[in-house]
Amino acid sequence: MKKGRLSSLDAFRGITIAGMILVNNPGSWKHVYAPLQHAEWHGWTPTDLVFPFFLFIVGASVSLALSKRMARGDSLPSLYFKIFSRSLILFALGIFLRLLFRFDFENLRIPGVLQRIAICYLLSALIFTKVGTRGRLVIFLFILMAYYLILKFVPVPGYGPGVMAFEGNLCGYIDVKLLGGHLYKPTFDPEGILSTFPAIATTLIGTLTGDWLRSSKKVLQKTTGLFIAGIVMIGSGLLLHPHFPINKQLWTSTFVLFTSGAALVLLGLCFLLMDGIGFKKWAYPFLVLGTNAIFVYAGSIVMAKLLVLIKVSTGQGTLTLQAFIYKNLLVPLFGNLNGSLLFALLFILLWIAGMIPFYRNRIFIKI
Repeated sequence: MKKGRLSSLDAFRGITIAGMILVNNPGSWKHVYAPLQHAEWHGWTPTDLVFPFFLFIVGASVSLALSKRMARGDSLPSLYFKIFSRSLILFALGIFLRLLFRFDFENLRIPGVLQRIAICYLLSALIFTKVGTRGRLVIFLFILMAYYLILKFVPVPGYGPGVMAFEGNLCGYIDVKLLGGHLYKPTFDPEGILSTFPAIATTLIGTLTGDWLRSSKKVLQKTTGLFIAGIVMIGSGLLLHPHFPINKQLWTSTFVLFTSGAALVLLGLCFLLMDGIGFKKWAYPFLVLGTNAIFVYAGSIVMAKLLVLIKVSTGQGTLTLQAFIYKNLLVPLFGNLNGSLLFALLFILLWIAGMIPFYRNRIFIKI
């Protein structure tokens, strides 16, 4: 491994990527356990933690990586070139994966997961190069408060202010006005324009966490700080939930608080076990995934598309390769729900096995 690499952060990233694959690749979307589905609107499930966890990790990585470059004297123009080029590649990769095997510009969905990662990385990294820890904390709090005030008091034509329902909320209104038919749904996109701003706040809290982890404090102090901050943020999100609901699709300020708090607690646990106690063996599969996270995520999307495109002839007709594996191999042995879950777990195991040679040979594909 690269000298100075924080193994607990790599493991946390790997856990998050495994979670992404798990929730995105069931054997059948008709048979999915409730915790592996997103909340319909307000509220949360474990699945709703996955994406904010990744953005949080992006922020922590920004702090760890850029601080090293700045300490060794890299010029700001060279840093900006790296930041902008990486952001552009991530955004373009998201568009490419959307068009892959279905080249349809007319109905192309412009927002997306990688596109949001690109924007959050870009702005958080630029802020990091110019603003210190306290300043970023102020920006974080300002975004949360401003977003709350905007959603609560800016009126939507035909609906008025403060609408938090699927129909009539300000996020959807802005998306339709600016992006038209290039959305996930006709009137809304969960990775839309306005909700990207609080997602940047999620990434900024990650940069603050990175600052804390690279400080000179002892392991126990760092771990305690992560746990305390995490519990306070979780509690704040839950306390404010009745007034400003936790909602992933709107990426509400309470959602930022709650999910960032959960990320702090889980990272604190990984940090204590791995960088504190030195107990790392359990995390090997996650390190394998976490050190090539974007490559694994993008590759899993390509593989999922191929499993649907490849057709298999049966006595009753033609099935996609995914449906064939699920219906003919897994359902007879494990039933609908467990078979669907096992399909996703096998998908993860396949990627772990495929990435082991990369990890052993220290091949880290940087995007």
